[in-house]
Amino acid sequence: MALSRPPSISCSGPLKLSTPLISFLERLQQAALDTFGDTNFDPKFYVDLSLKFDLTTTENAFNKLPKYVNGSLTRKALKNFIEKYLDSPMDGLVYAEPVDFVQVPIGFLPKVKNPKVRAWALEVHSLWKNLSRKVAGSVLKHPELQTLLPLAEPVIIPGSRFGEVYYWDSYWVIRGLLVSKMYETAKAIVSNLLSLIDEYGYVLNGARAYYSNRSQPPLLSAMVYEIYKRTGDIELVRRSLPALLKEHHFWNSGIHAVTIKDSQACTHTLSRYYAMWDKPRPESATTDRESASKLLNASEKQRFYRELASTAESGWDFSSRWMRNSSDLTTLATTSILPVDLNAFILRMEIDIAFLAKAVGDSRTSEHYTKASKARKKAIDCLFWNPKMGQWFDYWFNDTCNADQLWKVGNQNRKTFASNFIPLWVDLFHSDGKVVEDVVSSLQASGLLCPAGIATSLTNSGEQWDFPNGWAPVQHMIVEGLAMSGSKEARSLAEDIAVRWIRTNYAAYNKTGTMHEKYDVEACGAIGSGGEYKPQTGFGWTNGVVLALLEEFGWPEERSIDCLCHSNIK
Repeated sequence: MALSRPPSISCSGPLKLSTPLISFLERLQQAALDTFGDTNFDPKFYVDLSLKFDLTTTENAFNKLPKYVNGSLTRKALKNFIEKYLDSPMDGLVYAEPVDFVQVPIGFLPKVKNPKVRAWALEVHSLWKNLSRKVAGSVLKHPELQTLLPLAEPVIIPGSRFGEVYYWDSYWVIRGLLVSKMYETAKAIVSNLLSLIDEYGYVLNGARAYYSNRSQPPLLSAMVYEIYKRTGDIELVRRSLPALLKEHHFWNSGIHAVTIKDSQACTHTLSRYYAMWDKPRPESATTDRESASKLLNASEKQRFYRELASTAESGWDFSSRWMRNSSDLTTLATTSILPVDLNAFILRMEIDIAFLAKAVGDSRTSEHYTKASKARKKAIDCLFWNPKMGQWFDYWFNDTCNADQLWKVGNQNRKTFASNFIPLWVDLFHSDGKVVEDVVSSLQASGLLCPAGIATSLTNSGEQWDFPNGWAPVQHMIVEGLAMSGSKEARSLAEDIAVRWIRTNYAAYNKTGTMHEKYDVEACGAIGSGGEYKPQTGFGWTNGVVLALLEEFGWPEERSIDCLCHSNIK
């Protein structure tokens, strides 16, 4: 598909304002880079620091620091200032013993028969204790002194630099917690996310004030559904429904909603990512300014900053999927794309809400969202599905405004990404035998199936959501969609992918002693790389997916867990 430069922006969405605290911490971030240099520099660290004194006192002291003739700070002065006036990001969250953790849960992974795999699975299970936190009393008492949000319930963090709860990560954390029989911990995560909707009208990207300009892939309804399916907690459902309706409105109104008229003159409304921000992201401000330095004017930079934040809202930050030129990050055009996976997630949200509303006896709401799900399913079929290629393709449209767009087949992005297969995760698609057959054939021929799992794309751009990296949530959604289809061929493929993914996780764990955020799927046990920060360990959603896959497929005693000489999956 030929992609031209985006048109000039003639309209824009709402903007969130920064806060004096965030603005000061961004100044500190830039000063730290200028003073200490870029070796081992992580911009997020500085906006995660908390103040020991009020902002006025802290900022006045910062402004009085001794400077060289050229205006830069001395290393000693800045180091002493940070030690005297700021606390570590780690101080805001303290260890919380999970109330429902037991070393060996009753009924844990009964289909895992191999002793080595079972012992490792129990080690992965025990990692929930390592990642469990609660907001410190100092944050609850003085929330104005930090960017960390004062969540009331305990949290499970991803790990490493990500020392706060994240939205879409939480779905796979919860899937793993359910395997571990940690139902109260799972419910606490949902309660925290519901509180963010009560406060902001949507779930934030993560539990930091600087994330209030965007959300992340909307999977809260799926979390509630999975917990209800395991526990039958109807009160959780009753408490969650008003927030889920509010979240659905957020994603289906205003700047997120785009109307397309198809080739039969039928009108469809679908959703896109669109952050409420047109400045450098505070957690990456120095990096964003450097990336934007090649752009010529302020309006181009504002557009680029909005695209960066909107891509972060997608969870796929960053990938050639969103770029007009895979070697140039400034060609990000996320707000001009209707993503197949986002709309599959919202379709799942509509199906979930209909089910949950029916469970509490609200037939009117259930019927409304059943109707909405049918309309979105039709839109996905019309605009994204390509029956010749057996994939759902992102749709690029021609303007950032909400005016009706005319559908053109040439606007489907025919490049191969793992996201092209994610709609199979939704029941309305994996229950269609012909669609499943076409998708299985397409996936096997796609080039994405590698020795250690599913690659995110076929483009090695250096960005982390591209080849050769594989990510736990992508493996899980595609594998689960295949496995739930009822097709023996699809389930066999699903199990093959799951076995390869589990083996690579195990091999890397044996080598490093940790679970990783992403893996290089070209080789078993290889760790992922690329992107704007160093590879991270911990790792919440990776742990959850391993446990969920072991629960689904088990591990026979005779099957080796060690790496084999796998070729690409055929």
